[in-house]
Amino acid sequence: MRKRIILIYPFIVITALFTLISSFLMSQNIVKDIDGNIYHTITIGTQVWMVENLKTTKFQNEDPIPNVTNNSQWTKLTTSAYCNYENKIVNGKVYGHLYNWYAINDSRHIAPKGWHVPSDAEWTTLTDYLGGEDIAGGKLKEIGISHWKKPNSLATNKSGFTGLPGGYRSSSDGSFCEFEINGSWWRSSDTNTYEAWYRSLLYNNSSVYRSYLGLYECSGFSVRCVKD
Repeated sequence: MRKRIILIYPFIVITALFTLISSFLMSQNIVKDIDGNIYHTITIGTQVWMVENLKTTKFQNEDPIPNVTNNSQWTKLTTSAYCNYENKIVNGKVYGHLYNWYAINDSRHIAPKGWHVPSDAEWTTLTDYLGGEDIAGGKLKEIGISHWKKPNSLATNKSGFTGLPGGYRSSSDGSFCEFEINGSWWRSSDTNTYEAWYRSLLYNNSSVYRSYLGLYECSGFSVRCVKD
């Protein structure tokens, strides 16, 4: 009996500590991914969004997401992958990673537990709450020109979303494009078709653009998660 107590006690302590840490993170409006990256959260209308772009290198089950740096290899992918803009680690730390369409729709789930990649409808809920696509972009962009290129038109970040211009990776040749000019975020595939839709913000206006890539699943965009 004594040996059984000795074996169980450490497990109880570890479980209690994990519960306390999780409760603390929730009380501070922050969430942690499988890699241990910390994200702040913000309530916008009826939704709770992450304030930073996703940086995970693993799915929820801890399977690794391949980091594909070679341009030619990137364009031929039919499976999940991520990269940093220009393959620079520092860009990944500031702007988050760029993921292909396969990664954000993988059944192993790229978002932390309790979170998900937003659907098209959820993006629309966000932009509608902020006054519509013509003006919502300004309320979503980080203010100033620390990250955005001048003039960063009409940026107020009134929502607290703090959108950054992480650029994107082209599906045609694997090149990196529009850093500091464009911030683009995937939406999940919430239909029965493989439609690669995304939302984007630009440095020179206040709009939110809803765009469709057809079958170009190898484009690399940022990911911003919303709470279940």
